[in-house]
Amino acid sequence: MIKRVLTFLHGLRLKTKITLGATIMLVFCGLGVGIILSNMSSTALLEEGRKRGMAVTSGLAFRMAEPLLATDFLQMKNLIDNVHHQYDDVVYVFLTDASDNILSHTFSGGFPVALLEVNQDVDPNWQNTQPLLLSTELGLIYDFNVRVALGERNLGTVRLGLSRQEMDAQINRQRLVSLLSTIGVVGVGAMLAFWFAHSVTFRLNRLRESAEEMVKGNLGVHAGFPLDKNCWEIMNCDQRKCPAYGDVVRRCWHLPGTLCPNCREQEEPFLMEACRTCPVYKKNFGDELQELAEAFDVMAITLKTHIEELTEREQTITRQQSLLNTIMEVTPDFITLQDRDQVYQFASRAFFDYFNLKESEVIGKTDFEIFSEDQADLNFHENKQIFITGKPLSKEVTFNRPEGQESLHLIKLPVYDPDGNIIGLLLTARDITMLKLYQEQLTQSQKMEGLGRLAGGVAHEINTPLGIILGYTQLLMDDVKDENIRNDLKIIERQSKVCRRIVADLLSFSRYSDSASETVDVNESLREVINLVEHAFSLNHIKIVSAMGENFPPLTGDKERLKQVWLNMFNNAADAIGEDGVIYVSSRVGDRRKRILVSIADTGKGIREEHLKKIFDPFFTTKQVGKGTGLGLSVSFRIIEEHGGKISAMSPPPAEYLPKECLASTGCGPGTVFIIELPLGPVVK
Repeated sequence: MIKRVLTFLHGLRLKTKITLGATIMLVFCGLGVGIILSNMSSTALLEEGRKRGMAVTSGLAFRMAEPLLATDFLQMKNLIDNVHHQYDDVVYVFLTDASDNILSHTFSGGFPVALLEVNQDVDPNWQNTQPLLLSTELGLIYDFNVRVALGERNLGTVRLGLSRQEMDAQINRQRLVSLLSTIGVVGVGAMLAFWFAHSVTFRLNRLRESAEEMVKGNLGVHAGFPLDKNCWEIMNCDQRKCPAYGDVVRRCWHLPGTLCPNCREQEEPFLMEACRTCPVYKKNFGDELQELAEAFDVMAITLKTHIEELTEREQTITRQQSLLNTIMEVTPDFITLQDRDQVYQFASRAFFDYFNLKESEVIGKTDFEIFSEDQADLNFHENKQIFITGKPLSKEVTFNRPEGQESLHLIKLPVYDPDGNIIGLLLTARDITMLKLYQEQLTQSQKMEGLGRLAGGVAHEINTPLGIILGYTQLLMDDVKDENIRNDLKIIERQSKVCRRIVADLLSFSRYSDSASETVDVNESLREVINLVEHAFSLNHIKIVSAMGENFPPLTGDKERLKQVWLNMFNNAADAIGEDGVIYVSSRVGDRRKRILVSIADTGKGIREEHLKKIFDPFFTTKQVGKGTGLGLSVSFRIIEEHGGKISAMSPPPAEYLPKECLASTGCGPGTVFIIELPLGPVVK
């Protein structure tokens, strides 16, 4: 029966469908809305009546408290009668005490005892009491039960009966008005639908608008209408991999490769014949306009999907190209690409900057148009060999530049196409100048380590015979009376002591003993060394000025070895000054209170720039022969390094490291400052 009705409806003309459909829709909508509104109104009227009854009962219970306490039956009767006569729909009112004894009522023919047995479930807190609907010979009555209370004390109960007859009459009148209004609206709507079907159809306009939007390039419009049930709902299908599953726009008979058993094995043109017998098609197929709208939707979605795929690919290519360009712009390595004719197709920014070239001077050019004849000829034959053999080339090249000699590690690789043919040459080069410098420094450090061990061994071997020479010399000095021989022995003694000092420096340089770990007051250790040398320096008119910081956090280290560093710094400063100068010592806590900074500046002759990089090397000295061993700064450097710190020198020093006495004078300088940084807390090795 349902199938016949559906077949009949599908065969109707579009105008008839619109009129009939609009009329049926108005009937159902009007009746539905009318019923809903009527029920809502009825519920509201009943609720309003219950609230009114509860308010009247509650007010009466409130006024009953005083007469109940005074046992004033006359006042009780007057209050009950006033309420009974004031409201026409109040059927009865009566009052009971706390023991359910009747104190007063409005019944004329005797009190119905049965009322005492109903509606006794009152809220213990006398809150939220709901009326009980009673069916009596007078009709339906709402019975309200409210306790009369004084604080926590229960004095009695007020019962009130409210007739529902008037409420029902209002509800019936309202329903009649709602029905008549619905019929009128449906009639007017049916006439309007018939007129509309003769003038224009909604789907034709929708189809026309969709076509116009497609012409404008908006492929996201839909001319068709959504289905009541989709194919997976009709077939109870759970094939989530099916192209039609979840597609609410296109019909499944327009989609190839569906997984439905009825059409999986079918191919065009037999697919459509199989679809015509499918329950989904019979349920969802429509008239010519619907089919045309669905065809428009399929075409629009197909075009939109294709365009989105092309747009996404274009955006992906653009992002990748932008990322590649960014990498090529910031990478410090040289990267170039040449074709089979050795013409440059690409070069990185580092390549342009290194050779001071513009992009237009490289791209599309060969090496003979960029580099010297000899360099271009070398590159040409190297590249030719790679094209012939297919073997990559790796080598180091050196360039003489204004800032010095620079080294590059260069790799040339053949570039293959999908068929395995060499189509180009990729060159990458990296600046390894600093790496080679580090390698040289590492080699030098290893040499110095070996030299230290050798110096320590030699010092131990020399120390014993040197002690014997010095001891016998001093014995001879006590025995010899000849003044000339005695002077010669003094020379031997003096030079032996010089040798012993050199041996001591060698031992200090080569020693890797563990430092003592104790809490060190840097300012105190500096003052101890200043007190030690201050008098000797003053003989040469050398003044020591100090500016010590305060409230230093504790420093963990070896106090005696740090004092050795300060002593070496002061002696070097005094040697650089000679006579008449100032040594300026300052100490402070660095930023974030993580390090202590000590600076020792002098007004001496300074250190030449080419010597600044060598002053911490072992045995390097600018002093005269016999004046120094070249190990003092090396030993100091090692001690500070063992404490986890750093030591550096500047000549001439910045103004903040110079003493005020020097800034006020024009006859001193250029001077040197040594800056020592020591970490606070335990040393991490």
